[in-house]
Amino acid sequence: MTDKNQCTLGIETSCDETAVAIYDSRAGLLAHEVYSQIALHAPYGGVVPELASRDHIRKTLPLVRSLLEKSKLALTDITGIAYTAGPGLVGALLVGAAIGRSLAFALKIPAIAVHHMEGHLLAPMLEAEPPTFPFLALLVSGGHTQLVQVDGVGRYTVLGESLDDAAGEAFDKTAKMLGLPYPGGPALAKLAQQGNPARFVFPRPMTDRPGLDFSFSGLKTFALTTLKEHADDPQARADIAVAFEIAVAETLAIKCRRAMEQTGLQRLVIAGGVGANQRLRQRLTQLAEQLKAQVYYPRPEFCTDNAAMIAYAGCQRLLAGQHEAAAFHARARWPMSELPAV
Repeated sequence: MTDKNQCTLGIETSCDETAVAIYDSRAGLLAHEVYSQIALHAPYGGVVPELASRDHIRKTLPLVRSLLEKSKLALTDITGIAYTAGPGLVGALLVGAAIGRSLAFALKIPAIAVHHMEGHLLAPMLEAEPPTFPFLALLVSGGHTQLVQVDGVGRYTVLGESLDDAAGEAFDKTAKMLGLPYPGGPALAKLAQQGNPARFVFPRPMTDRPGLDFSFSGLKTFALTTLKEHADDPQARADIAVAFEIAVAETLAIKCRRAMEQTGLQRLVIAGGVGANQRLRQRLTQLAEQLKAQVYYPRPEFCTDNAAMIAYAGCQRLLAGQHEAAAFHARARWPMSELPAV
């Protein structure tokens, strides 16, 4: 690490949020902006990659200008640029990568490609009381469900991951079965508030065998079967929603307990969009109390895709002297094991 101050512009365009942020290594997060494409994709019931890419093209530079005005900075005050290079939708990633790398080239400053999930994993570092290394991280999003041992920036060991649908993906697909609008996860959680949690008991997948991997595909199928069996009951939708939500939260809690006991770690970080789910937060808070451990959450706005986490992660790597060549790449898949340590 260097003592030199680093003022990093972060750009996030991996899916359906266009986001920018400025993180200063001394002053912290200066400003961030997020533009959501929910209204654009809602008529299709999910993200349309081509529409997402085109909207990122329209929104990214205006958001950068707004961000600079909000933070009272000029482009020349930026000393490094971090952009999400994967995993995600390749077309969407290429927009942020092209803009970020081009700005860095024009300003003659370094640029760094950031792993989207590393951003989520380090998002709690933006809080007033961040966790210290090492810690256990549960990454739960639309595309990923992973348990990761974090020994430092870039020092990650994946202990378990989903073998099929990620938790967030299962939330969205189950919500669609229940006739709920996009985005499905928050809509299902809202419907679950009207449900009777004692009516249905859903399975806790892969908790009856050793290991830390996840599987949510069967849980989704169980929800569909239950829905068909009670198709004439209007209350069944809410009761299925709450049973599904409880099953996911309990499954994640069981695996987190197992991972904490296996590693001996007493700090648990929850990151990713599903980390905003209140039932999951309550269950994991209970777990932490039982184990006399500490649990850390990013604020809700930093659970979903954002550029603050990208700017932070990129800043740490730029401070360590890491940067990209003039060429840039976007990667739909990108194992975290390939990331260099800081």
